[in-house]
Formats: sequence, structure tokens, C-alpha cells
Amino acid sequence: MILIVDDDIAVRTSLSLLLKTAGYSVCTADHAERAYEMIVNETPQLVILDLNFSNDTSGKEGIMLLEKVRQVNARVPIMLITGWASIELAVQGMKLGADDFLNKPWSNEHVLQSVETLLTLRTARTVSKTRKDLDRKYNFRQIIGEDAGLLDILETVGRVASTNASVLITGESGTGKELIAEAIHLNSNRASKPFVKVNLGGISSSLFESEMFGHVRGAFTDARIDRMGRFEMANKGTIFLDEIGDLEASSQVKLLRVLQDRTYEVLGSSRTKTVDTRVVCATNKDLNQMVSAGLFREDLLYRINLINIHLPALRDRKDDIPLLVNFFIDNLKEIYNRPLLQVPAQTMRWLKELPLPGNIRQLKNLVERTVLISLRDELKVEDFKSQLHPAPKENRNSLPEVGVMTLDQVEAEMVKQAMKYHNNRITRAAASLGITRNALYRRLEKYQIPYDESE
Repeated sequence: MILIVDDDIAVRTSLSLLLKTAGYSVCTADHAERAYEMIVNETPQLVILDLNFSNDTSGKEGIMLLEKVRQVNARVPIMLITGWASIELAVQGMKLGADDFLNKPWSNEHVLQSVETLLTLRTARTVSKTRKDLDRKYNFRQIIGEDAGLLDILETVGRVASTNASVLITGESGTGKELIAEAIHLNSNRASKPFVKVNLGGISSSLFESEMFGHVRGAFTDARIDRMGRFEMANKGTIFLDEIGDLEASSQVKLLRVLQDRTYEVLGSSRTKTVDTRVVCATNKDLNQMVSAGLFREDLLYRINLINIHLPALRDRKDDIPLLVNFFIDNLKEIYNRPLLQVPAQTMRWLKELPLPGNIRQLKNLVERTVLISLRDELKVEDFKSQLHPAPKENRNSLPEVGVMTLDQVEAEMVKQAMKYHNNRITRAAASLGITRNALYRRLEKYQIPYDESE
């Protein structure tokens, strides 16, 4: 049973008809007291809750009811509907335990997708104890590992893949976030439709609209032909927004609109288009910290983060290293026509103890470089050692190995070194980095680098 709570009879009737036609059992309540009684006594499967009652548009009544419901039932999914109230009010509701929110006017298709998603996620989790169990149920061919923590993650991926839930994948650089995003798509009902990858860190704010939403001929200088945007390419499929933590503030606002309303406008056109796209995002940054620092929109975070999947670092799943190495070796045997390639047990034990800050990406690069350089088929420890290229400690100007640090991490380290070298003198540090004082202040804030300016 789905409970609809709204003082507006037109809203209750419209939603009831929509959900009943879709095969759901529905009941309604027109005020908070009646709704609370029904939740306590009848335990609905899902609550659709309007935040505003009567002529009051503050949302206080809806928020109070949400708090009371969460005190007696922590599990029932709650979807908020907000019209007069601001998005900030919906975000407040999400903090208090709501699972999703819709804006008035809504899209019927969006409502049904959201309801189906929340009800599916509510169902009891069935634990698959082994990798073989998971592989029988899902397509995880490109994801290598048998670590217990990874199996839990794959179980979650398999369960949420069939829904339309937005997923945020977090983890250090090189942990396999893109592979998880692809697995979500391949195990979804959208598997036969496009999977579109977008690296948001490589798109400037001036090009964001054109890249994501497309443009028409003549929309700006050099726009000689119409261009389809990434969202339109991904219609009915999945769009993977990588490095979402690098998205600039102005672009965050534009992205939020299409995620909330599923509508956008092609640059240079006033015609509104609708899109049906599953959104999966990834970042190696702490978005909650960025929200606290004012660098990332809180409403956008809630919109992309219905499900959070955090990938462990490779150092936390060392027993998977031999499986990964053998997987890479098997591929390289075919690529380089070296069928006798192998890594003996002694070498494998040594590889398991490597720090590998660049995680799976660094391990893959190390294995491939070693295969390319080594003339023998049985790879020894010294073969791998020769390809590690450790930077001399006394040479502070040497660059880190590819895959060890992200560009942001390198930039943050350079800023720290410049500030330390110049004793926190902003002007001198900025000059040594080749940027302005304001640009340095922005980076200090972005990377949350403490300083005591003594200039």
C-alpha cells in the first residue's frame, strides 16, 4: 500500500489514479494527524508526503510529520513533494530521513520510476556468499576479485542496477569506479541502450552547456553545425559523470536542473527537451567536505546520491592482487603473442606487499610495462622492480609516476610546498606558481589548506 499525504484533493486524486493504473494499492490522507495514524496502524510500503498543508507554505507541518514518522518507522521509504517550498526545504527533509523528492509539476513517468526504485530498494537483501553465486546472477566479467568487501559491493550493484536510482561511486583514483558504473548499466533494463561516459574534470564552464546539452548552428562563434549533447546521446540509457567533484559552481546549477526536472534546452534554442537517462556519478573527493566548504551544492549532492558505493583501496584487498595480475597477464599473452608469460609465487608475494597508491590502475600499468621490457616469460621480482621508477627522495622536482597521484593531488602538493617555502607570503607563493593572488586564495580554499598569512 502507498500512502499519499496532501491537503489538495486534486493532487491526491491525480497521484491515486496514476498509481492505481500502474497496479499499486493506494490510500490517502489530507492532514498530518490522519497520516500519522495510518502510518502507525497500517504500515504502508511507501509514503508520498507533501511538505505544505493548508495556506502555510513554510513546510513546517510536513517536516514535523516526517520527523514523527522517522521516530516510529525508520525503514518506510518517504518521497517528498514540494511546490511552493524551496529546494532547500526538500534538502532539509532529506537530512531528516526522506529518501527522494519531486517538484511540482511532476512528470508521471518520473513519479512511477521513483516509486518503483524506492520499493525495489526496500526489499530485503539476499546475500550471495560466493563470487560464483554473484556471477550466476549478474554480469561482472570485467570486475576481478573475491575480497569479502568487494563481494558486498557487487551484491549492492546487482540489486540497484535494475532500478533507476542515481548512484554515486566514491573511492581513490584507480580503484575501478568506471568499471562499477559499466556494471550497473550492463545489469540494468537499459543495457541495450547507450552508456555515455563524460569526464567533467575536462569540461570548462564555458563549454559545459554545449557539451552536455548540445547546440544549434549559429549559437556561438564557430558553431557551424548542430551538435547533439551528451544527455541526448544517453537518452533511454545511462550517463556516467566522472570526476563530478571537479564541476564548477555555475555548471553545477545547470546540471541540477536536468537531474531534477529531466528537461534541458539546447544552446541557442528556446525549445525545451525532455530526457530519460539513468545517472551514475563518480569522484575521488569528499563531497560532504566540499559542501561544508561551499564548493559543492548540497541539493545536487542529494540528487546524485540516492545510493552511495564506496570502493576500497587495493591495499585493503591485497588477496585480490594475484587475481588481478593473472587477469592482466592473460590479456597480455594475447596482445603481445607471448603465451608462456607467467608470474611465479615468489614474485606474486612481493607484488602483494607493494604500497600501490595508484591502486588497480597503477598495478595494471606496472604489469604491462614489465611485460613490454622483460625478455623472459617468467617474470621475476627484479623485472618489476626495474619498472617501479621510485623518485629519489632528494630530488623534490621529480614528477610522480603516472597513476600514483591525480592532477588535483599534484596541484595541492605544489601549493603546499610553495606556501611553506615562502613562509605563507601569498604574493610570493602566487608568483612562484605563476598565478594571481586571487587564484592562489581559491586553491587554498578548494584544497582546504590551512595558512596564516604573515605578509
